[in-house]
Amino acid sequence: MDFGLVLQTDPPASAVVGLMRRAERNGFRYGWTFDSSVLWQEPFVIYSRILEHTDRMTVGPMVTNPGTRTWEVTASTFATLNDMYGNRTVCGIGRGDSAMRVAGRDPDTLARLGDAIEAIRDLAEGREATVDGQRLRIPWVKEGRLPVWMAAYGPKALALAGRKADGFILQLADPYLTEWMVRAVRSAAADAGRDPDSVTVCVAAPAYVGEDLDHAREQCRWFGGMVGNHVADLVARYGEHSGLVPEALTEYIASRSGYDYSHHGRTGNPDAAFVPDGIVDRFCLLGPAEAHIEKLRILRDLGVDQFAVYNMHDAREATIDAYGSTVIPALSA
Repeated sequence: MDFGLVLQTDPPASAVVGLMRRAERNGFRYGWTFDSSVLWQEPFVIYSRILEHTDRMTVGPMVTNPGTRTWEVTASTFATLNDMYGNRTVCGIGRGDSAMRVAGRDPDTLARLGDAIEAIRDLAEGREATVDGQRLRIPWVKEGRLPVWMAAYGPKALALAGRKADGFILQLADPYLTEWMVRAVRSAAADAGRDPDSVTVCVAAPAYVGEDLDHAREQCRWFGGMVGNHVADLVARYGEHSGLVPEALTEYIASRSGYDYSHHGRTGNPDAAFVPDGIVDRFCLLGPAEAHIEKLRILRDLGVDQFAVYNMHDAREATIDAYGSTVIPALSA
């Protein structure tokens, strides 16, 4: 199992670079960041510094979207980083939540997202692609490689990830839901004539190593509020009891009242007060290192290839170090 670290690009950028360097020293192979241009600093600028100051780490957004940058700009940015540092990027992409809504736009359609996945990958790897009806190719790209991993929850999005994406990003660590969603992605891949095992599966969730579970839950409760944004979209689209989305995912948002993106992804988010302890425990990894190892082994057996640690809490360095000393060696054995 691979491991990734997920950060917000809060200033100073040097702190983000420093944590990524610490993560690489502790065995993390991927460095991910949020991508929301109004809320945080520009991640692609910071990726260049991370790549310069690490040796093997692969970097990318968790996640970008098709709307805030034109597709040829996104592809060219990845291709430039790859040319400079040797194909060490990955494009995590979704419809767009905070990045689009904070700017007053709706998330993109799945149809547009599917077209963007193909176009960005083709352009970044030196092939011709259609962008807004225009055939384009970036002529200077030589031997570029850009895996595109798609974030998804709902049935149509899971099917799209299986058909078109190189990887699937699931932003929660509940084994029941992981099994359901991985099966949906791999079934869609098989139906599309692809090798189901060729789709990399990445589970991303907060991890907090420590004995004080009450404190850990409060540090990570924000995550249930963030996931609730996507669940609310699914309920609006499919209904709460449609059978198309597991009630194990939808039932907890019944008392959700709204969401202020100024607290997005942050400890103490008041819009996450509706999230019960049980959801925090299911969606996150909490407790002593042995508890993390036990849950990660279950996820690995369900087909998860990478666990990406959301590291937005008051024990960032300690969590990185605990994973490096205990958790990663146990899952790499």
